Amino acid sequence: MQSLYYFIVKPLNDRYDNIRRVDDTNLIINTSIENHRFISKKAVVVQTPAAYTTKINIGDELYVHHNIFRRWYDQKGRERNSSTFFKDDLYFVSPQQIYMYNLNTHLDYCFVKPIKNKSILENRKEQPNVGIMKYTNSALEAIGITPGTLVTFTPNSEFEFIIEGERLYCMKLNDIALTHEYQGNEKENNPSWAKSN
Repeated sequence: MQSLYYFIVKPLNDRYDNIRRVDDTNLIINTSIENHRFISKKAVVVQTPAAYTTKINIGDELYVHHNIFRRWYDQKGRERNSSTFFKDDLYFVSPQQIYMYNLNTHLDYCFVKPIKNKSILENRKEQPNVGIMKYTNSALEAIGITPGTLVTFTPNSEFEFIIEGERLYCMKLNDIALTHEYQGNEKENNPSWAKSN
């Protein structure tokens, strides 16, 4: 069983990531299948494509697009699988839907840590469109954007992920607009619920 152009994956744990551990209790934070924020983005590679070679191997852990494992209701109210569903607990994934494998970024994606807003005049916990580069890629490193670089990214370009207990934003390298001199007083905005996975 091998697809010509697609990876075949299965969820790392479950299709949905809607349980948080609070002290000694599991807390279900969402029961709706429609909300994309609670769909699992973690997958394991079952089979690689036949048409080309890749650095991604069978058994590697991936971070993928939220629509891979999503379920939805049709106009008659019947629950349906996403278009990527193959069979049993297996799904097709195109290379463009893979953001990270084994904590290495894939294609032109990168991950940025949001920072706390220092302005006392704004009612926001997070500084908009600014963060610290966490996981970069070879194209960004070639122009000097390495982990720890303070960057500005374009509005509405980010997708939220929880990776290794940190809330990060995934985006493409073209969404990095500016770099800043790192002052050292920037604080990461990593809420406590992100660490409870």
